[in-house]
Amino acid sequence: MLPLSFLRAHGRLLAFGFFMCFCSSLGQTFFIALFGGEIRRSFGLSDGDFGAIYSAGTLISAAVLVWLGRLIDRLPLAVFAAATLVGLAAMCLFMGMAGSLAGGLGTAGWGAAILLPAIFGLRLFGQGLSSHAAIVAMGRYFTAERGRVVSLASLGHTLGDAVLPGLVVAALTIAAWQDIWTGAGLALLALTPIVFILLKGQRARDAALSSARTAGGSGTAAQDWRLAAVLRDPGLWLRLPALLAPSFIFTGLIFHQVHLAETKGWPLSLLAGSYLVFAFASLAALMVGGLLVDRFSARRLVTLFLAPLALACLVLVSSDAVITAPLFLGLMGMNAGIAGVILGALWAELYGVTHLGAIRSFGQAAMVFSSGLAPAFMGLLIDQGVAMESIAAGSALYCLAAAALARLAEQSRRVTPQAG
Repeated sequence: MLPLSFLRAHGRLLAFGFFMCFCSSLGQTFFIALFGGEIRRSFGLSDGDFGAIYSAGTLISAAVLVWLGRLIDRLPLAVFAAATLVGLAAMCLFMGMAGSLAGGLGTAGWGAAILLPAIFGLRLFGQGLSSHAAIVAMGRYFTAERGRVVSLASLGHTLGDAVLPGLVVAALTIAAWQDIWTGAGLALLALTPIVFILLKGQRARDAALSSARTAGGSGTAAQDWRLAAVLRDPGLWLRLPALLAPSFIFTGLIFHQVHLAETKGWPLSLLAGSYLVFAFASLAALMVGGLLVDRFSARRLVTLFLAPLALACLVLVSSDAVITAPLFLGLMGMNAGIAGVILGALWAELYGVTHLGAIRSFGQAAMVFSSGLAPAFMGLLIDQGVAMESIAAGSALYCLAAAALARLAEQSRRVTPQAG
């Protein structure tokens, strides 16, 4: 995939990307949703109530991410990443205390007030900033190999998908859910110094990148795009529905995975075990996706990458059989893998790397925002008696419409970049 000499030369930076992607799992929907049943029981919440709290915390985190995400353009990468992990660890510890605090206050209303900032922090520092640090680093310091290095870093997401669901389900049989969150926070604090080890020599890398920019070494006309100019690009808005589809649909369906399992007649262990299929499918898609992005460009692949997601939704509509669970998550994994590579390379490919932190923070915030809407929206539909199959069918139709808009963006001539 990549020459051994390349891996030796850049192994520390690639390991940093992998490590940050793995740590982001603690703020990802699939991980938090594994505790959904325990959290709802502890706080006395319905599916819709928990979905609304989760959505509110996620939406607020998206707003803050637009501001915090651009700091990666100004701060040393190691400082930004370490601060992110410390913040994530603190939120894990706070989540561990949330149930006890709610019990002491004695009312569901106070419990919800405590749960909201915990969700906000996990989503901001986990899904938002941890992934952001990894992918911006991969996009900024690599050009010809960008798709493949993003795929290698994203293997951290894949490892989290593969091992954490089974570990959580097993841990819940012997420990309280609050204790698991506390342990995760303490482990993350202990691991944070690894960032400085992996980013040893970062100043030299930054100096080389600065020299390349001064000499025009990026080789792209898009080098000087600023966020204001990006927001005036019609192609951005035509592609955005497709770019937001995975975060909205995957988050909504996986957040309500306990309800999905109950309506399908599946044990929760079946879904937890099926995450291994998700992980292997994601791994395969990551490897192939990196090669495809480097050969054909992320811009062209945006029009096609929603096909596995649409098929996953249709599979969910078609059957309640046990085999449906691994097939559904396998297709979801394929989409997650290819989407991770495309979204990791697209912003740098379209708009350059000079202001990549600010530009990607907008894109990441938009995806976090869409993922924040999904639990509340789907939870409301569930509370109103709408079947999961109907929700999945509507999601498949959305994928088709979004792909058509992305195709229109690809066929249209992109507006000339503006440096200001």
